[in-house]
Amino acid sequence: MSDPWNAVMFSMHYNSSGAAPVAPLGPVSNQSQGMSGVAAVARRDNLTSEKSTSTPSDPTVAGLSMTLGILSNIVALVILANAYTNLRRRSKATFLLFASSLVVTDFAGHVIPGALVLRLYLSGGVSEPHDSADALCQFLGGSMVFFGLCPLFLGCAMAAERCLGVTRPLLHASLVTTTRTKLCLSVIWLVALCVALLPCFQLGSYTYQFPGTWCFIKVLGDTNWTDVAFVLLFSGLGLTSLAVAFICNTVSGVTLVLARLRKKPCGHRSAKSHDIEMVVQLVGIMVTSCICWSPLLIFGLMTVVRSYSSSFGEDLKTYKTLMVMGVRLASWNQILDPWVYILLRRAVLRKIYLITKGQSDLKGSTFRRWEASSFQSSEKNVVNRI
Repeated sequence: MSDPWNAVMFSMHYNSSGAAPVAPLGPVSNQSQGMSGVAAVARRDNLTSEKSTSTPSDPTVAGLSMTLGILSNIVALVILANAYTNLRRRSKATFLLFASSLVVTDFAGHVIPGALVLRLYLSGGVSEPHDSADALCQFLGGSMVFFGLCPLFLGCAMAAERCLGVTRPLLHASLVTTTRTKLCLSVIWLVALCVALLPCFQLGSYTYQFPGTWCFIKVLGDTNWTDVAFVLLFSGLGLTSLAVAFICNTVSGVTLVLARLRKKPCGHRSAKSHDIEMVVQLVGIMVTSCICWSPLLIFGLMTVVRSYSSSFGEDLKTYKTLMVMGVRLASWNQILDPWVYILLRRAVLRKIYLITKGQSDLKGSTFRRWEASSFQSSEKNVVNRI
């Protein structure tokens, strides 16, 4: 009585799952063949489910974020161009040179990798697993590493330069020049490029990442010690840059606050408005970088260590999701960086102050005292001290 019932149940299961019906099973092999059939169908359903979850989503969101990033960087570049035009008869300010380099780097880092990712979205991505990386993946992975390290390095260099200018203005005037600033920028881009090219020398590798629409350092699958070393180098440099920027900005901020409170010269000169404005912008850039890049740097370390020790277990899907979340947050850094400079300018802050306080006259206020300083406009009068 049980054999015909089992056969009917197995046939109903196959029909409900979309498979072709099978003939009733014999009494001897019914149990073993039936169980193997159920296992096969279960495996097929799991594969189908995984494939559907890994299918790239609608590229509309990616296209909108890319457009927003392009517009943001263009607006910031226009503002910086106007600032440089006003300074055409003077030496260019170090801060403006760093800021313009950051915006240009963010612009290129948003357009180049973004266009490649959008192309992969439109083509449906690469099916997993896909350990081998083609030329497109190698270039995309290298671009993400290069354009990821450059903003972090630039933010660190800007914070260190402002810290020196606030705490040791005489030393800053003798050391920091336009030529040395350009040399520093060249070194930053060269170091980031060298790190991105390490896979060409068999130190680490790039591969397609879940869900097959972007490439990055290999952190999943059959990882070896070179992959671990590459991720350690990338994450270590990024986190170190954030830590140094945090320390320098903290020192600069505390120095300026103490100088304001004591109403004494800050390093043999008053705490000028351009110092406060630049430190505020640097703090904004640092906070944005920390929020956007820290998850990817930390998740990458966690994932490659677990993968190398083969201790994922049932957490593999979780780590894939964490990596996707990390890279999405990191992509927003190049969108938000320009707005930090655009919004945290003195002119914008004054307007916000007027709107929130409802004051038409700033006489006697903090912003009035700020405006009365020797630097009437951050874009027009931030001068490089040679």
